[in-house]
Amino acid sequence: MKYTIKNRFTDKIIVEMEAETLKEVVEKNKADLSMADLSETDLSRANLSMADLSGADLSEADLSRANLSRANLSMADLSETDLSRANLSMADLSGAKIKTIQKEELLKAIGIIIEE
Repeated sequence: MKYTIKNRFTDKIIVEMEAETLKEVVEKNKADLSMADLSETDLSRANLSMADLSGADLSEADLSRANLSRANLSMADLSETDLSRANLSMADLSGAKIKTIQKEELLKAIGIIIEE
């Protein structure tokens, strides 16, 4: 199947290729997916270590158990994104957008222990 990933603001094509799944396309092109529209995408268990996802729209995406270590997620839209059990070690989350309800899940994902 042919997949196309576009810039979330300009609609310009970032990558277009044949693959079995969109996850495969993302994993193979993780070097520069800045500003990509990946909203509502199933990227569970994807290896996105060191990926450039700066400014990307990942809202409502499934990133559960994904490897995002050392990924650049600065200014990314992570609203309602499933980050459960994702590896976010050394990821750049500066300016990333999340919903208030996600804050506890995100803190756990980056290794912060929350005590009552």
